[in-house]
Amino acid sequence: MMGALDFVVPLFVPGHRPDRFGKAAASGTDAVIIDLEDAVPPDAKAGARDALTADLAIPVMVRVNGMGTPWHTEDLVAVARLCPAAAVLPKAEDPAILDAVAATLGPAIPIVALIETARGLAAARAIAAHPAVVRIVFGSIDFCADLGCAHVREALLLARAELVLAARLAGGPAPVDGVTTGIDDEALIADDARHARGLGFSGKLAIHPRQIEAIRSGFLPDAAEIAWAKRILASGEGATAVDGAMVDEPVRIRARMILATIGSPRLL
Repeated sequence: MMGALDFVVPLFVPGHRPDRFGKAAASGTDAVIIDLEDAVPPDAKAGARDALTADLAIPVMVRVNGMGTPWHTEDLVAVARLCPAAAVLPKAEDPAILDAVAATLGPAIPIVALIETARGLAAARAIAAHPAVVRIVFGSIDFCADLGCAHVREALLLARAELVLAARLAGGPAPVDGVTTGIDDEALIADDARHARGLGFSGKLAIHPRQIEAIRSGFLPDAAEIAWAKRILASGEGATAVDGAMVDEPVRIRARMILATIGSPRLL
């Protein structure tokens, strides 16, 4: 049974479209993120806030508008009243802001921090270690807009590696990767998820229900990985060689982690 924040594929749903909330919850996602920020036009912000619900039978998170926007404070008050599984904070950059957000939300509502800017990446280790933060997430598209770089793997490799390291140093779960903007290219979506998993990520944001199964498949080991892991664990103990490569306990740990995900990708 997955915990409230033990997710691999969280799905965004626009906050001003409550008619989609139930469909999102029934899509096969692990958690729904009701979005009050980017998906909602300014003239619909108040209505989206009024439409918030946590009664969807699966974990519900709410992405609020960021500090410095006209909607931030009212969003936090509404989320504190709703008491969802978590509040998703965009453009997390400063532990002091996290202190203020946590004070408004109260101890019952943890924060999922979106790292979306150069400043956020520079502070990622402090953000990941903040007592109110339970997960860091890479907002890769906003990050590229901030840096003026292309949304390609080579440009984002350093940022992704730093987020994995930040989460590990904080002793928390591995981070969640950003979105793939293509909705219908299942091969690309799965490959992006596989790339994120290979770097140490534990999940990936979805922006459409059609992306969910492709993301999930990318976080599951393929047949070759499973066969390799079984050969490793059949090799006994101590230092030995398998397939012409040295095997010792750290390699066996990785093999056990691979086999543990068969049938149900979980946080590693």
